[in-house]
Parts: sequence; C-alpha cells; structure tokens
Amino acid sequence: MMRKKKFDYFNAMENLADGSLNASAVLTDIITDYHPDKLLEQSEQIHKIEADCDTNVKEIMNELYVAFITPIDREDIVQLVGKLDNIIDGINDLTYEFHYLDIQEMRDGTDEFMKLINAAIKAVQQAVNDFSHFKNSKTLKQNIDDANRIESLGDDLYTDHLAVLFREDTDPITIIRWQKIYAGFEKVLDACEDCADVITGLVIKNS
Repeated sequence: MMRKKKFDYFNAMENLADGSLNASAVLTDIITDYHPDKLLEQSEQIHKIEADCDTNVKEIMNELYVAFITPIDREDIVQLVGKLDNIIDGINDLTYEFHYLDIQEMRDGTDEFMKLINAAIKAVQQAVNDFSHFKNSKTLKQNIDDANRIESLGDDLYTDHLAVLFREDTDPITIIRWQKIYAGFEKVLDACEDCADVITGLVIKNS
C-alpha cells in the first residue's frame, strides 16, 4: 500500500504568495491601460486567482486538521496563511470597487500605488520562499525590511494623494470614490507589511 505523500506546507504558502504576485500583475495591466468596458472581463482573471488561492487555503486547513506533525506550530501556519490570504483579497476587492464605484478613468499618479504594491508583494513572495530555510537564508531579512520600507512609502503616497483630492476636487462623489480607492491600495500595502511582520516573529520564535 502506497503511503500518502507528505504535505508540503511551505510550498503551499509559496503558492499563495505566487498567486498574489500574479494578481498584482493583472491589476497593473488593468490600471495601466484602463477601459471600463473591459474591466469585468479583466477582473475575472483576478477572481480566478483568488478562488484558486481560497482552494489552497482550504487544503492547508484540512491538512492541519488531520496532521500529526507539522514543520512549525499549527497556529503559526494559520496566522501566516491568513496574512497571505489578506493580500490577494485586497487586490480582488479593488476590482470590485472599480466596478461599483463606476470608475471611468484612472487619476494621475495611480500607477505609483501599483509600483509600490508590486514591489511589496515581490518582497513578501521572496520572504515566503526563504522562510522554509530561514536559518541559512542571506536575503530573508532584506526582503522583510523592503516590505516594511515600501509600506512606509505607501503611507506617504496615500497622504499626499488624499491631500490633493480634498484640496483640488469639489465634487463630493469624486472625493468619496477616490478616498475608497486610495484606502484600498493602502489596505494591500498594509497586508504586505503584516505578512512580513508575522514572518519576522516566526523566525524569532523558531530560531
């Protein structure tokens, strides 16, 4: 009788990080050449990635439920998986916000948020890839530091764009729309920082 192959929790978490990176690439394409009439079709690509990640999360949780031994504590895996899931959820939420807020065109500087988001998610993805061998990794700390530094840049960008929005726009609907969009970008960057912070804590705990 063949034994069941041992479940690779680290690889499963790496797949979640990869999904976030793929979703951010699609969101970049949407924003870079924004067409409201193409939004729903393009968003489906992100919805599919998010659904696949949800399936991955469920698989991890099912394995944790029956596993006798796990590479790190169960609650630590659950915590990190949850933080990774928040990143893809934040990207997915932005596509819905573009739709229900009836965004017809991107404001100047919106691509600056995506540059930060892509960089932050890349840093998180590389940190997750390093996590399984963190004791020998020469890049893990730098990737964690990068995610935190980028989130701080995102705070400044968020503040600057809100200041311009309230100073230069008089239409209350426009202000409401873009206040929510900017908050959505900030939410994704916060999720990246949260994930990096959790990895830091787990490295300390397991050293």
